[in-house]
Amino acid sequence: MTKLSKMLNIGSVLENKLIDVGIQSQEELIDSGSKEAFIRIKMIDSSACYNMLCSLEGAIQGIRWCNLSESTKKDLKLFLQSLK
Repeated sequence: MTKLSKMLNIGSVLENKLIDVGIQSQEELIDSGSKEAFIRIKMIDSSACYNMLCSLEGAIQGIRWCNLSESTKKDLKLFLQSLK
């Protein structure tokens, strides 16, 4: 089981938030996906934002969040707007 903080974009703060919502490992994060993980975090942390969502998606893809494709960034923005 790979520690979450070993993934790109995930530091100790985000790792702790993921653990708090029941996502304990890299495998569990990949299985749940960035959007599901973000929804769970948003339920316990109202400050969860677009950058966090991008960090989660980047971690799953194994790339820095700033290197996400434009289409992925657009999709994540639309997803975030749909939650409001």
